[in-house]
Amino acid sequence: MSKPIYTTPVEAEAAFYDALSRSDLEGMMAVWSEDDEVYCVHPGGPRIAGLAAIRESWRQIFAAGQRLEIRLSHQTAIANMMMAAHSLMEHIALAGEDLHQPPVLATNIFTRGAHGWRIVAHHASPLAEPEDLFADATPRIVH
Repeated sequence: MSKPIYTTPVEAEAAFYDALSRSDLEGMMAVWSEDDEVYCVHPGGPRIAGLAAIRESWRQIFAAGQRLEIRLSHQTAIANMMMAAHSLMEHIALAGEDLHQPPVLATNIFTRGAHGWRIVAHHASPLAEPEDLFADATPRIVH
């Protein structure tokens, strides 16, 4: 089965969060670049480098089989023809539960290659006081 081709970084990011919400390991890994220099930082965790290690980290996270509800906010993007960086807040809860954890600040970096846009870095960090950091919720795109 061939990997999907994401024609924009926004499309790749949507596939990333869709796979995350469904605990879909194959869907998650389809979004990642196959370059050796990829890395991922899960909230409160260490830097994980390399595709095999990233795959294993997501496998462990998804092993619980829990579906997540994810809402994104405070999205900003910086992009050019070959690279894009997105900064946003992730609001995550277990599906069907009202319990919402504090938001997570995430940065997703994408590169454009022969097979479309792929994620090369995902860095997610918990926020202590998110309301003070983002007073203006207006999305922005910087070119």
